Amino acid sequence: MQYLMQQVLNGVTIGAVYASLGLALVLIYRTTNIANFAQGEMATLSAYMSWQLVQWGVPIVPSIMIVILISALIGAVVYAVLVRPVQYKDEMTIIIVTLGLFLAFNSATGAIWGYMQKTSPSPFPDTTWLVGNVRISAELVSFLLVLVAISFGLYLLFQKTRLGNALRAAASNAQSAQLVGIPYTRMMILGWGMAAGLGAISGSLVSSRLSLDPNLMADVIIYGFASAVVGGMSSYVGVVVGGMIVGISQALTIAFLPGLGADLQIVVPLVLIVAVLIVKPEGLFGKTVAARV
Repeated sequence: MQYLMQQVLNGVTIGAVYASLGLALVLIYRTTNIANFAQGEMATLSAYMSWQLVQWGVPIVPSIMIVILISALIGAVVYAVLVRPVQYKDEMTIIIVTLGLFLAFNSATGAIWGYMQKTSPSPFPDTTWLVGNVRISAELVSFLLVLVAISFGLYLLFQKTRLGNALRAAASNAQSAQLVGIPYTRMMILGWGMAAGLGAISGSLVSSRLSLDPNLMADVIIYGFASAVVGGMSSYVGVVVGGMIVGISQALTIAFLPGLGADLQIVVPLVLIVAVLIVKPEGLFGKTVAARV
C-alpha cells in the first residue's frame, strides 16, 4: 500500500507538468480555435533561454520570469507573421503551418545550443517530508501550487474580466465580435502570447526534472494533448483532472509493468485518448457544442 501511494504521488507530480502544458494547449485552442502542434517546441526553446540566462548569472526564478515575457512576445509574433495569413484557409493548411513551426523551433534550438544534454537548476527547494510512510517532496507541493495558480488565474480571466469575455467572443465568432467593437486580431495575438508564456512555465517545470535537449518536449507534448483530450478541450478544470489521470496512469504503468519498456510507455496516453473519444468524445468535463445549419 505504501508503494502504491508513493507511485500515485509520483504520478501527481508529473501529472501537474502535463496539465500545465495541456492548459497552454487549451488556452490557445479556446482563444483562437487552433491546435498548436509547435507548443512543445516553443516550451523547449523557453527552457533553453532560461538555462542560458542562468549561465549568464541571472538567478533561476528571475530568469524564468524574464523568459515568460520573451516567450509571450515570440508567440504573439508567430501568430501575427505566420499563422494569421493562413488562419482563414482550410484546416489542413493550418496544421501544416504549425507542424512546420514544430520543425523550425526544434532545429533552431539544436542549432543554437547543440544536441548535448544540459542540466537546468530547479527553482524549487530540494526538501522531502515523511508523512506516515510516504515521502512528499517540496517539488510536488510546488508543482501543485503552480498548477493551482495557473488554473485559478485562467478562471478569473475568462469568467470575471471583460478581457476574458472579449477573448471568448472573438474565438466564438470573429465577425460578430468585430461588429460589437472587439479588436479580433489583437485578441488572437494576445491569446497566442499568453499560451506561449504559459508554455514557458511548463518548459521550466519539465527541465527541472529532466535533462535539457532539443527533443525535451517530444513525448511530453503527447501527454499534454492527452490531458486536454481526456479532460475536455473546453474545460480548464477538466485539463487538470486529465493531467492527473495521465500522470498517475503513467506512474502506475512504470511501477507495475516494468517489462513494458520506456518505448512503449507512450501507449498509455494514446489508449486513454482513444477510450475517452469512444465513450465521451468531448472529454470528461467538456461540453457538447451544437452547430446550427
